Amino acid sequence: MGRRALPKVNPAIVTSNHLFELEDLSPPIVLGKFFSEPTRPLELEIGSGRGLFINTAAAEHPERNFIGIELAKRYAHFSASRLARSDIKNAIMIAGDGLKFANEFFAKDSVSAVHVYFPDPWWKGRHRKRRVMREPLLNDIENILMPGGELHFWTDVKEYFDSTLKLIAKVTHLDGPHAVDSKTPEHDLDYRTHFERRMRMHNKPVYRSLYKKRP
Repeated sequence: MGRRALPKVNPAIVTSNHLFELEDLSPPIVLGKFFSEPTRPLELEIGSGRGLFINTAAAEHPERNFIGIELAKRYAHFSASRLARSDIKNAIMIAGDGLKFANEFFAKDSVSAVHVYFPDPWWKGRHRKRRVMREPLLNDIENILMPGGELHFWTDVKEYFDSTLKLIAKVTHLDGPHAVDSKTPEHDLDYRTHFERRMRMHNKPVYRSLYKKRP
């Protein structure tokens, strides 16, 4: 299933503290520019979509900082508006290329978790090279994760899931995959992402994996 049209963002919502352009930033990232407590554990979401995960996770874990990066500017803006509307101060959105961001902006062993949920599967064979879960990103994820840090990768495409798990085993030393529980949602927003909600409401399978960086 593809992305649905976004609702309009209320123009009265000020996103200046929650939305940034990658092209306006220079590496390495300076967390003190975005967070009042920059030494908190940092989690990175690559491809935030509508921002359900980052909005919910940041609200539930005020002791952590969250950065979401989304290539589509309109989605990054929408996600940032949700953070601003909820007055969440420990999460920001960046509009830009997640591969460039992971490769250039983070020091080794500096991120406690990386989240990649339902990335575009690029169905056609000639387009597979556009997939985000490829060797360069996996190497960068292993590099920036701190020892014990986690990689969460979910998709609804079995072929993408299987091929990615084989690639992770081939090109990294990450420990896994570990089992991930599929909990019963308690309300309409009690899903990891909007895409997970759609899949489960249509009784479609979701393939989940968790990896940890070895000490």
